[in-house]
Amino acid sequence: MPITHEPVGYECPFCDLLAGRSDGINDVEDVVRRTGGAAALIAPRWWPNNRGHVLVVPTEHHENLYSVSADAYRAVGDLVREVAIAIRDTYRCAGVSTRQHNEPAGYQDVWHLHVHVFPRYDGDDLYRSQALPGWATFEERQVYAERLRTYFDKENV
Repeated sequence: MPITHEPVGYECPFCDLLAGRSDGINDVEDVVRRTGGAAALIAPRWWPNNRGHVLVVPTEHHENLYSVSADAYRAVGDLVREVAIAIRDTYRCAGVSTRQHNEPAGYQDVWHLHVHVFPRYDGDDLYRSQALPGWATFEERQVYAERLRTYFDKENV
């Protein structure tokens, strides 16, 4: 039996977004790349010094690391790598960090597997910040979305 915390009747915001339905938190325009098995989107909440971070999700619904197939996880991993390279190039950051959470005790709060890809800067205090992440506006997200879309468009020529 898979480990699950997803409530009965859960309406997955990532599945809705990938089906073309905006939910008031993310917009379909936040999706910057989609492959056969994964998608990347600008996250709606940002840490103060790590603006424009990206979420990479499998295109099929998998609640967490325990339930994802090897092929779906491979698609996510491949896209995480592509996004990390794109962020490094387009954001002019000093590095990149990734995080993935499972279950409430692991700080998972959306019941669809997702990997965070953060731009990192010297002294940004991502893991020690006392400030909480804040919500980014659609316009703020689109600045970063456009950078990444342009990068991926050039890569696919």
